[in-house]
Amino acid sequence: MALPFPTNEWIEEWEEALSNNEDYQESSEGWGVDFNGNFIFHLEADDRLPEDRYFFIGLEDGDVFDCREIDDPEAVDYGFIYSGSYADWVRLTEGEVGAIDGLMSGVFELDGDMQKVLQYSDAAVAMVETASTIDTDYEY
Repeated sequence: MALPFPTNEWIEEWEEALSNNEDYQESSEGWGVDFNGNFIFHLEADDRLPEDRYFFIGLEDGDVFDCREIDDPEAVDYGFIYSGSYADWVRLTEGEVGAIDGLMSGVFELDGDMQKVLQYSDAAVAMVETASTIDTDYEY
């Protein structure tokens, strides 16, 4: 059954899939150790999505936790914000654009330490590949 995107139901399915993904766990070993590795995924309103949406993703040393939609980014403790238009998030979750390629080409923006993200680029690839395996119904 396809899960609607963007929703808590979808992000919780992605959290579970990542938690069971050995490639992700191995490639993200050390991420968030001695620094805040938590992300906010910012889906920016565009001609498809009527208003901005935010999702908190807790990440530390191969673990994924507390993935959920949030109303206010300042209400959570995060180290990074990954932002892009809703249409580009659809392309990302469908595997049409990569997380790192999207950053380098300017499709997505990062607020946080780019060097850390590049150091763990294999983990970013595994995250996107995992997202693309979820049966998804794009609500917008």
